[in-house]
Amino acid sequence: MSVIPTAERVAQTHQANNVIYQRHLIAYMEAEKHISGDVLEVGSGDGYGMKMLFPLAKTYTAIDKFPTPAAKEPGYESVKFVQASIPPLPFADNSFDFVVTFQVIEHIDDDVSFVREIARVLRPGGLMILTTPNIIMSLTRNPFHTREYTGQQLGGLVGKYFSDTEVKGVFGNEKVMAYYEKNKQGVEKITRWDILNLQYRLPRWMLQVPYDMANWVNRKRLLSENAGLVTGIKAEDHFIAPLKDTAFDLFVLAKK
Repeated sequence: MSVIPTAERVAQTHQANNVIYQRHLIAYMEAEKHISGDVLEVGSGDGYGMKMLFPLAKTYTAIDKFPTPAAKEPGYESVKFVQASIPPLPFADNSFDFVVTFQVIEHIDDDVSFVREIARVLRPGGLMILTTPNIIMSLTRNPFHTREYTGQQLGGLVGKYFSDTEVKGVFGNEKVMAYYEKNKQGVEKITRWDILNLQYRLPRWMLQVPYDMANWVNRKRLLSENAGLVTGIKAEDHFIAPLKDTAFDLFVLAKK
């Protein structure tokens, strides 16, 4: 189970999380097509993605600010888990063939150092695979995020440190879009009371607890009112394609 009781650390343990959990899985499924050799995962969370990628790697290293429970499960004894705040990354130059970092950069204060550090620890020709929310599709300000990006903004940042950068999008089919519209309606019912636009005026730390509570209330309401839709969405209902405004996440492949 998740060690941090917050909607920001998505796990498989609650059905209300299913849609966003499945959206995160598609990124790992795409990463499975690319990785081999020495792999670093930056922001390993509960470790569900680690379990998917670990069998494909020669060595697997995971780093997170909080413990990753799966790293202690039988069968994953050879995973090197490092608990640390980043950046910097506590690894030598040219240590890894691949770096995977999903839904992390938006939480990092110094995103320039974050990208630069990943480039540093990658070997020449190594690949970074990164996802982060597409700000165009965000329904409200997320106070847990330092910032969110457009594809152009993220591509410009990554392109400073990588020789070949491709920014794609993570999309959903009609079922996923139906959930998005119902979620949007729920968010609008909550934010209509913010007549002073405090979500954009107050410091992030003041908003995190009420945002997290409202997020859980809305997800659970969506589950109770639309159980078949919420639980029926799978990773395969998402796909990665050339970037458009309707992408839920930005999906980056960047070669050093």
